[in-house]
Amino acid sequence: MQERAASTRQAVLEGAAASFDKFGYGTASLSTIIKHAKVSKGAMYFHFSSKEELAQAVIDAQLTMAATATAVIIERTPKALDALVLVTKELARQLQTESIARGGMRLTLESTTAHNPNAESFDLWIHMIAELTARAQSEGDIAGSVDVTALARLIVASFTGVQTVSEMLTGRADLQQRMAETWQLLLPSVVPRRRLPRVLALVEGPLIDWTAP
Repeated sequence: MQERAASTRQAVLEGAAASFDKFGYGTASLSTIIKHAKVSKGAMYFHFSSKEELAQAVIDAQLTMAATATAVIIERTPKALDALVLVTKELARQLQTESIARGGMRLTLESTTAHNPNAESFDLWIHMIAELTARAQSEGDIAGSVDVTALARLIVASFTGVQTVSEMLTGRADLQQRMAETWQLLLPSVVPRRRLPRVLALVEGPLIDWTAP
């Protein structure tokens, strides 16, 4: 029974994420969420009492998905700058293939203001990226003259903007290519020339399945 309940809850979450991704929070209705989730109204209300609670659950699930993949990549990648590039590729993959990621991102961008608690997710993301850029600088992969916190803010802003434009123009079909272009333009300005070929090879390389053991 517990396994079935967990499966139903996940179906509701994914249905809600698909609905929020397609319609946005304001237009998505509980009926569209039920339709996308393919569950009964009672099953949905067993797990979530309101659309607001569902929306927050989708945002939380998206943040957990991103944080879990990020932790695995950092653990398995010795060089901080390499890990940073691979993290952005994985987050882009999630936005291309995972309804939870797409719905959570749309909800976060719709609800983020200076007084909204979801704005804190950007602060946490910037802090995590800044830790990686600082490590990369200590490893000699980022020039000593670079302000690594400013670089972290630029990376987060660039990713957010690139994925938004990609979603508008191609439904994010070209997101990996557009992120590769962003790195190809940015890295030469912050990475010492002798370190550049290794990192660019990662930018241009294939996606890695981080769910594999």
